[in-house]
Amino acid sequence: MTTATTPGTLDAALGVLAGRTVTVLTGAGISTDSGIPDYRGPSSPPRTPMTYQQFVGDPDFRRHYWARNHVGWRHVHRQSPNGGHRALVALEAAGVVRGVITQNVDRLHTLAGSRTVIDLHGTYARVLCLACGHATGRAELAVRLEALNPEFAAVHAVGDAEIAPDADAVLATTEGFRVAGCERCGGMLKPDIVYFGENVPKPRVAQAYALVDSADALLVVGSSLTVMSGLRFVRHCAKSGTPVVILNRGWTRGDELATVKLDAGCTETLARFAAELAPRAG
Repeated sequence: MTTATTPGTLDAALGVLAGRTVTVLTGAGISTDSGIPDYRGPSSPPRTPMTYQQFVGDPDFRRHYWARNHVGWRHVHRQSPNGGHRALVALEAAGVVRGVITQNVDRLHTLAGSRTVIDLHGTYARVLCLACGHATGRAELAVRLEALNPEFAAVHAVGDAEIAPDADAVLATTEGFRVAGCERCGGMLKPDIVYFGENVPKPRVAQAYALVDSADALLVVGSSLTVMSGLRFVRHCAKSGTPVVILNRGWTRGDELATVKLDAGCTETLARFAAELAPRAG
């Protein structure tokens, strides 16, 4: 088993990654410098995300979700990739990074230009009908929700609301908000996001494992690894003897399995990785 016996320094991390191909697993911490808050960072407020069972089983929960998302989506939709996302693009172009598995739903890796991206938990940019399976863009739904609730977003301005990484805005009340159904069949609409209490689709998990196994090392960036959907890849590498570098502010659930744990900021550290590793690969 791989254990964290190497000091958590930048040089130690570079020593592990140099000369190796890398698969990257990212969490909310990589997007904080884009203005999207994380769930479990040292300064993050406590959150209780909605479960799948609550969403599908209670009309009030669905109204809460879509009302809050109607406000929060505008904030997340406007955010741009930061230097950390761009550093991973550069490392992929240099042949160091095989691809990115992201727990985020913000699409910033794709917008930055990463070619191989597995959206482990889905993406906020798509909406699915649970009855007929029809998929539509979140921007298209925004137009319909605005028509149904013309004053709602103006009353609940983004600047007055706390925004979560999945575009959920904390609002005092969602009374009176009207929820849209599927345009084709009238069925229940759900964001293309894996909720708490819901499993990541098996083909997506298999694709992620294959990407991990295609590389010589795993780099975890900005994830506390609290949920098993991400931690399982670290455990998989530890069992196979594949080196694991964890870059995250604060404790993670995978620290004891890491070859190197680096407690540092994502953007500046990834920029250093790109500056050091990309030329060596070339």
